[in-house]
Order: sequence, then structure tokens, then C-alpha cells
Amino acid sequence: MLWLEQGLYLRVQQLENGPRPLPLLSGFSSDFAYRAIGCFNPSESSDAYYILSNDRDEIWFICNRHLRTVCLAAQLTEFRTPLSLLCRPSDDRSARAGEAAKDKKQG
Repeated sequence: MLWLEQGLYLRVQQLENGPRPLPLLSGFSSDFAYRAIGCFNPSESSDAYYILSNDRDEIWFICNRHLRTVCLAAQLTEFRTPLSLLCRPSDDRSARAGEAAKDKKQG
């Protein structure tokens, strides 16, 4: 199955003994968020493989176990963006989560 997403950005958190290819040895950086070009889920595996463009403009299938979500940014068209431009401080996320929980209790 092949799936295409509009604006999903992922960051690399490589598992040292994880499935190959290892993204940090394959032209990816932990300082960037990568736009998911697509996703492939082979029927013989429970893993999904995201299709990403590395820092050398090569297309790779990277196992989901090496990846973490960053954000949805459909308005962006870059294949990769520095994490510092996309990430909000973690305390800001915690504050938003607390406000959402409070709103849910009141609603």
C-alpha cells in the first residue's frame, strides 16, 4: 500500500540496532525535519516505511521506528527544514495540552 500525506514532517531518532538503512548513516541529520513524501507498508511486515528525501537529495525508504512526528505543515513545500524553525518549546506544548484538558472538562 502506498499513501501520500500533505505536509507531515518527521524527525530522525535513530535506533542503534534498528532496521536498516540507518538514517544517520544514509544522509539524514537529527537537526532537520523531513517532509514525508509518502508511506509504504509491505504486507509481510508490521513496519511502515516513510519515503523521505535526505540531505543529498536522494530518495530513501526509512522505517517508522527511526522517526518521530514534528508537525503538519501543508503550506510548506520544502523536503527538509531545520527543526528550530518548526518546533515550539516543549513547555508551550505542555501548556496547550493543559488548556485542552481543562476545556474538555468544562465542555
